[in-house]
Amino acid sequence: MNIEARNNVRVTGDGPATLVFAHGFGCDQNMWRLVAPAFADRYRVVLFDLVGSGGSDISSYDRAKYESLDGYADDLVDLIDAFGKGPVVFVGHSVSAMIGVLAGLKAPESIAAHVMIGPSPCYIDDGDYVGGFSRDDIVSLLETLDSNYLGWSRAMAPAIMGAPDRPELGAELTNSFCRTDPEIARQFARVTFLSDSRRDLDRRVSPSLILQCTEDIIAPVAVGEYVHRALPRSTLRLIDNVGHCPHLSAPQACIDAMNDFLATVDLRDGR
Repeated sequence: MNIEARNNVRVTGDGPATLVFAHGFGCDQNMWRLVAPAFADRYRVVLFDLVGSGGSDISSYDRAKYESLDGYADDLVDLIDAFGKGPVVFVGHSVSAMIGVLAGLKAPESIAAHVMIGPSPCYIDDGDYVGGFSRDDIVSLLETLDSNYLGWSRAMAPAIMGAPDRPELGAELTNSFCRTDPEIARQFARVTFLSDSRRDLDRRVSPSLILQCTEDIIAPVAVGEYVHRALPRSTLRLIDNVGHCPHLSAPQACIDAMNDFLATVDLRDGR
């Protein structure tokens, strides 16, 4: 298995520790272009595409393997083992934040710390838990994806991006969604929006930074607060920003928060 080709892995920078960046649904590693370079002078930086996204090897996509987030977590464990150097900090956006949690539980020594940008362990409201969507909302969303993925992408991507004063970012996310194979996108959406990782948030998870936008239609503030409460070794940092992609719409705020967090994590020893 060629992990480099499978996940379109790109490595830059160097340092005693490694930062691994993972994108969210409908995106690819290019979404990190405004954040990742800020760390390449001090860290080894690893960028990659989830299988089925970006420049990944589409022939590696297996519907059975990726019918849950565990398939992506297994890939991440393999990738960290192959490309991680020294302690690894995993930076995951949206659903990838939970993929990182699962990978850390599968291989407890693999990830020294997490940075979670807009994480959500469960998108569906459940009793006192506020996920941001009713079950009917999610069913309707998935039905629309099944019947008209491109139309859904053009309508939803700008709302997901937010950043109303920068429409070019909404257009970029739309184009990213539309480049994704519709069949793969439909399955990944179903896996993402029906996932429930709340039980995976426990004391075994490494120190974590949660970056939460003040206005986010995908992961509202209540979700970030829930993740913070569930992870005793976590820090919650609110970013004054509209949208679900602050690494594009508020990159300096993300960089500053990450630098503050990394200064508190002991990354001197090899893993």
